[in-house]
Amino acid sequence: MPHDLLVEERLRELADRLRGPARLKSDLLTEARHGLEDAAEAYRASGLPAAEAERRAVAEFGGPAQLLPAWQAELAVGALRGLSLRVLALAALLVVAGDLTWRGASWSDGPRPPAGYLLLSSSVNVIWAGALGLAVAGLLLVTWAARSGRPGPAALARLVGGGLTGLLALGLLTGAGLFGWSIGLWDAALTWPPMIAGMAVVGVGYVWVGRAARGWLLAAR
Repeated sequence: MPHDLLVEERLRELADRLRGPARLKSDLLTEARHGLEDAAEAYRASGLPAAEAERRAVAEFGGPAQLLPAWQAELAVGALRGLSLRVLALAALLVVAGDLTWRGASWSDGPRPPAGYLLLSSSVNVIWAGALGLAVAGLLLVTWAARSGRPGPAALARLVGGGLTGLLALGLLTGAGLFGWSIGLWDAALTWPPMIAGMAVVGVGYVWVGRAARGWLLAAR
C-alpha cells in the first residue's frame, strides 16, 4: 500500500515517473529527499521507531497523484528552456556554416539557379526565422515562470514547444532537400571541402537539437 512505503521507495517511484532535464529532476528529488528525511527525523525524535517514522513522513509528504502534476510541469518548463536555447544556438551555427559553405565556391558566379531552388532556399530562411521567434518566446515564457514561481500557462508552453518541434522537423526536411538539390546542380559540391564540412556540422547540430526536442516531448506528454 502507498502509506507503507519508505523514503527510498517513494523516491524511486517518483523518479521512475518523472520525465525531463536530468539536472532539474535530480534537484527536485534531492529536495524531496531532504524534506522526507527531516520529517522522519522529527518523528523519530518524538519516539517512533525508524520504520514507522519513515512511513509517517512518506504518508504526510503526499503521493504521486498529488506531487507529479506540479513537478512534471516544472520539468516541462525546464525542457522548453533547453530546447529554446539549442534552437538559438543552431540558428547561429546555420548562419555561419551557410556563409562559409558557399564562400569562394567555383560555381557561385555561374548561372542563376532555377526558381524552384530559390524558393526552397527562401523557405528555409522563413522556417528558421519562425523557429527563432518561437525560441525567443519560449525563453520569455520560461523567464516569466521563474520570476512568478509558477510553471506558466501550460497551453501556451505546449504551443511554443510543439511549434518549435514542428519547425525543426520542417527545417530538417527542407534543408536536406536544399543540400541534395545543390549537389544535383553543381557536381563540384561533392568535393568542395566547405560543403562537406558544413553538412557534417549541421548534421551534428540537428542531432543535438533533436535530442532536446525529444526531451521536451517526453516532459510535456
